[in-house]
Formats: sequence, structure tokens, C-alpha cells
Amino acid sequence: MTETTETNDQARSQPLLADQSADAGSCGCGGCGCGAADTGSATTSAASKAIDVENTTTTHSYAVSGMTCGHCAGAVTSELKSLAGVTDVQIELVAGGISTVTVVSVTTLDDTHVTGALEEAGDYQLAQR
Repeated sequence: MTETTETNDQARSQPLLADQSADAGSCGCGGCGCGAADTGSATTSAASKAIDVENTTTTHSYAVSGMTCGHCAGAVTSELKSLAGVTDVQIELVAGGISTVTVVSVTTLDDTHVTGALEEAGDYQLAQR
């Protein structure tokens, strides 16, 4: 995929990334032409890195008590999303019962941090099912 940009003076596409000849010397990334000594190691493209990050996400489901309404769910969602590495939070609300909170993150979550976020959000606790 080639990214493009437009200027006010012209509406033609200009590639932001261009493949240069490997003969020009490179850093080992496959011919960028930067002129650095070829180390023989390949670098990972931005698209590959995005896929790698996507493949390293973890999903954790927690049983949480104390939520009774959408406002409760919003407060819990906000606090959990503030934790480092959290990319998504989904809540299956069971008003006055045990709700299921699903957290997607790019790092391993510590139950202590999850418990702290729940306490910060209000009177919510991890529960046993």
C-alpha cells in the first residue's frame, strides 16, 4: 500500500515511502538507499509491526460486583482504559449482580491494578463466580 498526500497546488499523488535501488547502499532493510553499511539484518515494516502488536494482545474477563447501571459501567470502563496497555473494555452489565468485564490489552494486567481501577471508579470489586 502506498500512502499519498495532496498539496493545495496539486492534486496528484506523491508517495511518502519509496523503494530505492539496493545498489545505492542501505542499512539492511531491503534497499532504502540511506547509504549506511549493510548490516545484513532486515527491519520490520510499519504494517508488520501493526500486525505483531495486534497478535500480542491479550483478553482477560473479570467477574465484577457492584455495578447497577450504565453510569457504573462508564466509570469502570474509564478507569480500566487508563491502565497502561489497555486498548478496549467491554462490559456485560448485570444490574445488581455479577457483571462480566472484558479487557483487551497489549501488556499483561496485574489483578492488583485492575482492583485499584475498580476501587477508583467506585464501590466495585472482583467477584467469584
